[in-house]
Amino acid sequence: MISFVRLKSSFQVSALASAMLLAACQPATDSSAAKNQAAAPGAPGLTSTWSYAGKTGIGTSFEQYLDGQYQDKAPTGAVSKVWFSLANGVVTETMHGLIHQAQLRELQFVVKGADFVDEEKTATISSIDYLYKDAAGRPLSLAYKVLNKAKNGQYEIEKHIFTDPDSQTLVVKSWFRPLVDGLELYVYLDPALANTGSNDSASVKDGIISATEAATAASSSLSLLASPAFVSTQVGFVGVSDGLTELKNRQPLAGYQSTGTTTGNVGALAQLPGVAKGASGEFNLVLGFGSTAEQSTAAAQDTLAKGLDKVLAQFNGEGEAIGWQDYLQSLPQLEKLSSTAMDQGKLLFTSALVLKAQEDKTHAGALIASLSNPWGDVKSAEQSQTGYKAVWPRDFYQVAMALLALGDKQSPKVAFEYLHQVQVNAKTPGYQGEPGWFLQKTHVDGTLEWVGIQLDQTAMPIMLGWRLWQDGILTDAEIKNWYSRMLKPAADYLAKGGKAKLDWNDIELTPPNTQQERWEEQAGYSPSTIAAIISGLVSAADIATLAGDTEGATLYLAKADAYQQALESLTFTTSGNLNKTPSDGQYYLRINSNQDANDKSLLENRNGQGDINESDVVDGGFLELVRYGVRPANHPAVLASLGELDDQTLPDAQRVKYEFSFDGIAGTLPGWRRYGLDGYGEDIATGQGYAIGPNDSNLPTQRGRVWPIFSGERGHYELARLLVSKTNLSAEDIQPLQRNYVQAMEQFANAGLMLPEQVWDNVGKNDVYQYTQGEGTNGATPLAWSHAEYIKLLRSVSDQKVWDRYSPVELRYSSKSVQH
Repeated sequence: MISFVRLKSSFQVSALASAMLLAACQPATDSSAAKNQAAAPGAPGLTSTWSYAGKTGIGTSFEQYLDGQYQDKAPTGAVSKVWFSLANGVVTETMHGLIHQAQLRELQFVVKGADFVDEEKTATISSIDYLYKDAAGRPLSLAYKVLNKAKNGQYEIEKHIFTDPDSQTLVVKSWFRPLVDGLELYVYLDPALANTGSNDSASVKDGIISATEAATAASSSLSLLASPAFVSTQVGFVGVSDGLTELKNRQPLAGYQSTGTTTGNVGALAQLPGVAKGASGEFNLVLGFGSTAEQSTAAAQDTLAKGLDKVLAQFNGEGEAIGWQDYLQSLPQLEKLSSTAMDQGKLLFTSALVLKAQEDKTHAGALIASLSNPWGDVKSAEQSQTGYKAVWPRDFYQVAMALLALGDKQSPKVAFEYLHQVQVNAKTPGYQGEPGWFLQKTHVDGTLEWVGIQLDQTAMPIMLGWRLWQDGILTDAEIKNWYSRMLKPAADYLAKGGKAKLDWNDIELTPPNTQQERWEEQAGYSPSTIAAIISGLVSAADIATLAGDTEGATLYLAKADAYQQALESLTFTTSGNLNKTPSDGQYYLRINSNQDANDKSLLENRNGQGDINESDVVDGGFLELVRYGVRPANHPAVLASLGELDDQTLPDAQRVKYEFSFDGIAGTLPGWRRYGLDGYGEDIATGQGYAIGPNDSNLPTQRGRVWPIFSGERGHYELARLLVSKTNLSAEDIQPLQRNYVQAMEQFANAGLMLPEQVWDNVGKNDVYQYTQGEGTNGATPLAWSHAEYIKLLRSVSDQKVWDRYSPVELRYSSKSVQH
């Protein structure tokens, strides 16, 4: 049983009654001068970008399913479709509608003093915590407390951030404490409606700021109101007439109340009432969303009228309300897995919340990769783009399996059933060729985005379905139905391949050769991809037998046998270039572009890295062979490859393993890059973000960093290696796994307990972002896969059994002991 404690604000004052709140929203009378009625000049404003991608928090309301869908008739009531993100102490991309549809770029406070104008995101030292936690300090909802202290020591700002579970609104309860006289407080609003930054207009009516985008088929609007009301307001074009620009330039504010008929990159500045030195002024901001200004304004007003403390309690799930703590209480594995964690379960609870939050609420089961746009602060927002807010079946599989590891029996099933929407078939727009493979990347509504063929992404839905069937979540009747509808076409494609023509993609593929491996960059024979293909086919054969498809089962096993027999000849070099001590030149390649693993052929130029000999590159992808059961942990080829993977004497470009030191942690903790010669990361010469060349081109000085995922993958392998010689592990056996791999992942989490895609590994110029060692970079944070891998590692260590192990695969190919 979980005991609950609510974190109280140090600045909190009594809530106003609903009627008083509504009255407080009425604008103060400005008798000093008439408002400037002219349209703001400067359209379209500066070119728009997204925000910093290293989020310290994300949030949305918890909603229950009804018949496998999100519906207003469910016990949680009206479905709120608002998601927010936090970075650098401020609200950043906030979505409404579909999970990728950003409507807001940024919302922050601005403080003006006698000799400074501070933007909250750059002028303060920020800390973050969860508003609702249990006695062990584990978060119970995605409501945040952000405390920003001015670097100049003159003020503090506290914010409580959450959404209204029954409305389309974001709430920012705020307290401003000036520590000197004469400070002025403003709010700066930067809309980015309909997932673009420069097609908007803005206006003020009755003291409420609204922005609208009407260029797309479904128009979007947001409205910002405050209690107490704004003293003054101005809307305009970013960088010219948005109010913030004039304030920073020490120019008078013109008070523009409209941006007119010309659209662009709009912004708004609003002044809040003054607060005396030493006092704590409370300011409640509510941001409403809708199709029109009337709808978004009404949503914000309704939320404010309810009382924001009541809204927060509902968000949390306190009392009779159904909220996030109810979801956590429905997960039977949480307490058990917390005892395996090194932080009492803080990151575990956060991971459970984060994974569930990254599901669309219009298309139930649509699990995205991350609620962020990597290196967003240098990426254009002029055109709509999803970033990582999209469906990849591979990341999707990791999340569904992690939710299953927590004991969630509903979400993985709904997710599995969703996958049919992103499988290629006769109804896929513009497709010609053999059906069955799963699209590389799609919007949550199935809209095509990227169309490469990645055979691991075709295998993993089969693997997920088999696991749900084995765990009793899918009945025999259900899995047979899904076999005929979805899994048999996928298995047929893994077994036979065939022609495929869609958009730019025109190929005839013969498995296990894949058009793209798991990093979406190279074609050929990949150990990690082949591991998934074999596991998918063996799982499909098991389901085919149940369904009475003897011919299919025979075909799938025959192909799986052939692929596993050819595995080393296709992917294991015996004369690799990495042949210095401790290497003997024998190791699994990251990928082999043809059927000769020893010909040292060149890989494709990717991420600015060209003319690369395939044997110059190693990665940890071969560990997936052990995870799924294709190879035992002590297989000679596996053991032979560990030396190259872990060789820290390799030149940095080729090196994969790094060690990290953290305050309060004895010794070092390990981390690994995706592969040697990886260019997906910050530029080592300039320190700038990824792909900052002309027209977002790649540069040869880019370098991919360490990914927390691989500490988890290595932990799974080391568990499997222990189990080769010991059936029952002691606490002494388990402790190194917890110390080295569980703890490494926990230390890679940021202050908001968000796990990043990549962390800074102390290589290259660092004066742009000034990362500390082990800190998440400006890639995608939180990365769902990272959180999923952490959960699965805890479950594997707790169970003393690899969570993603497929028993029919292990029984067929992976004996308990192999001589070497």
